[in-house]
Amino acid sequence: MLEKGTEVPNPSFPHLMFVHDGMIETVFFCLRIVSEILSIQEYMDWVICWSPSKLSVCVLQSQLETLLHGQEGIIYTCTQTEEALNGEACTANLQAERGLGERLGELASQGLPFQPEENDQLDLLMETEGLRRSIHNMGTIVTTSAVASQSEASGSGLEQCIVGLPACVTITTRDKAGGPCRSGNAILSAEVCTPDGSVADGELLDHKNGTYDFIYTVNKEGEFSLAVRLYDQHIKGSPYRLRVTRSTDPEGAKRRGKSPGSGSKKKGSRRTGSALGTPRRRENPIEDDLIFRIGTKGRNKGEFTNLQGVAASSTGRILIADSNNQCVQIFSNEGEFKSRFGVRGRSPGQLQRPTGVAVHPNGDIIIADYDNKWVSIFSSEGKYKAKLGSGRLMGPKGVSVDKNGHVIVVDNKACTVFIFQPTGKLVTKFGSRGNGDKQFAGPHFAAVNNSNEIIVTDFHNHSVKVFTPEGELLLKFGSNGEGNGQFNAPTGVAVDINGNIIVADWGNSRIQVFDGSGSFLSYINTSADPLYGPQGLALTSDGHVVVADSGNHCFKVYRYLQ
Repeated sequence: MLEKGTEVPNPSFPHLMFVHDGMIETVFFCLRIVSEILSIQEYMDWVICWSPSKLSVCVLQSQLETLLHGQEGIIYTCTQTEEALNGEACTANLQAERGLGERLGELASQGLPFQPEENDQLDLLMETEGLRRSIHNMGTIVTTSAVASQSEASGSGLEQCIVGLPACVTITTRDKAGGPCRSGNAILSAEVCTPDGSVADGELLDHKNGTYDFIYTVNKEGEFSLAVRLYDQHIKGSPYRLRVTRSTDPEGAKRRGKSPGSGSKKKGSRRTGSALGTPRRRENPIEDDLIFRIGTKGRNKGEFTNLQGVAASSTGRILIADSNNQCVQIFSNEGEFKSRFGVRGRSPGQLQRPTGVAVHPNGDIIIADYDNKWVSIFSSEGKYKAKLGSGRLMGPKGVSVDKNGHVIVVDNKACTVFIFQPTGKLVTKFGSRGNGDKQFAGPHFAAVNNSNEIIVTDFHNHSVKVFTPEGELLLKFGSNGEGNGQFNAPTGVAVDINGNIIVADWGNSRIQVFDGSGSFLSYINTSADPLYGPQGLALTSDGHVVVADSGNHCFKVYRYLQ
């Protein structure tokens, strides 16, 4: 190769004795480009060999081919230049020199890159933690060896019960060999049916040891049948013949069966407090009476069969979860029928056993479906939108909405309170089965006060519990009994604007009112038309109390002076 200042071996042309410095400098510049291309080629060969990205390989390969093409042109031109400078001087060589000089100038001005240019990086980052949580929250697999043909029922409530009083039947599950099962989670159903096909209200309690309690109340005399099924198969001896009679103690039956306002002992009153709450004076005059009742037993509009949950909207609507008719019926605050919706079934958008109902601030209607084990969301016109809790819930009974728009679900079977976003994402949950402060035994309904605290009725623990949104217990009040402030299985609950807590006392067939600290205040006066097994209740937008009188197959509206 030439070096700068090289002597040209041709004395015939003294003016070409030394090659022009500019041309030699251009040649050296081109040779340096060739050297850089070679180093870039080595780098790209390494990248192409080891790069995990096919997209990156394609981009770099294209650049490499361009550089190699440029390298070939430079080497060819430099070779021709060297041959011309080493040859004899002539006119042809002078022309070649001029052409090569132009070509070298073009090559030197191409501006080939000294570093490879790669495309933007495209990477996949795996979010394994979210996937792990999703798999964990899908649910659990439960098994049982219980079979219907070997399982049996026992207890005093199996053959006879007293009108208006809770009766209990104990179901013992057994395996195919007749041995007792030691774990719960079996799919049991039990119902008391009249000859005309209506169903009395009752609750199943899983003790998680292979035994279950079915607690029910029948509010009229007669012959009934008690059917107990395990995985839709009758257990041994089912269906049972059941005779319901009046109590041999008429006064006792009257005490238990009628509203406490019907006798002098439990006449509606005001108290400064009770042994169950803070002993302080609080003026809260309550002189309530029945405004109207709507409904009879049946399947048509304005008729009910085992109505359960109640909700009231800010737009002046009363919503009733008509459980055994698999629908929700809507009325005005004055009791005028407006509409109903619901189709029986186990597919999304269908209802199998609606027990709880609530209205979201956006107008959506939220329904707890006990048998479908999920919560359905419908528009205000009754069009299905979504479901939540599927795979998590075991027996959702009541629903409510907190101040953040979250959906609160009381799972009666799981003895747990779930809090969901309307999208279905779980916010938190709390509670387990038991009789501790943070435990439940068949919880029913929930309400939310102005402090966003959650008030839950604990059915078999005969108490009402108040929690923070995070599930920390703030207050517990109530005990089993018939006295002021006592319960025999509380169900519906509501809160007024003053923070007073209104509770439906199912077993005592009455409605009690407490202040925010759990102190008994009074009863709702229901003596004119006694309740039988009240379930859900709510406060209407015009300030009245509406309650589902399940045993009488109607709902009632009472004045409530706050």
